[in-house]
Amino acid sequence: MSDSPDSRFADGQTEPGGQRNQQQRIIVDEDWKAQVEREKREAAEKKDSQAGLDPPLPPPTLTALSSSLAMQAMAALGLLPDPLTGKLEVRLNRARHLIDTVNLLLEKTKGNISEEESRAMEEMLHELRLTYVQVQARLASQPTSEKEKSPSEGGSS
Repeated sequence: MSDSPDSRFADGQTEPGGQRNQQQRIIVDEDWKAQVEREKREAAEKKDSQAGLDPPLPPPTLTALSSSLAMQAMAALGLLPDPLTGKLEVRLNRARHLIDTVNLLLEKTKGNISEEESRAMEEMLHELRLTYVQVQARLASQPTSEKEKSPSEGGSS
C-alpha cells in the first residue's frame, strides 16, 4: 500500500491498494467551484447594492469642472440652497472667490481649450458676474436691521 500524496483522498485517507478515489476528488473540486461561484455572485450583488451609493461618474472635463464651480458660486449667491444646510444663504466673499477661480481656469487654459469650452466658460462668467452685482446691489439697498434679521439674505458672509 503506497502512502504517496497521489494515493490519498481529499481528507488524507487512501483506498486499499493505494488507488485514488476519483469520485471523492471530483466532489471536492465541485464543492470548491460552487463556493467560488457563490462568492462571485455575492461580490457582484454587493457591488450592485453599492452602485446606488456611489454611481459611476462621467469622465472629467474642463467644462464639468467649471460648471461645478459655477454651481457652487450660485449657491453662495443665494440662488440655490446650500448643499450642507439646505438653506438659501448669501456669501459674497465665497461667491467672488469661486467666480475668480473659474476666471483663473479660463485664463490659464487659453489656447489649450476648444472654442466651445472657451465660449461656455465665458458665458458662465458673464452670468455669474451679472448675478453677483445684482445680489450685491440688493444687499446694499436693504436696511441694516433687515440684513441682521435675515442671515439667508446676506447677514452672514
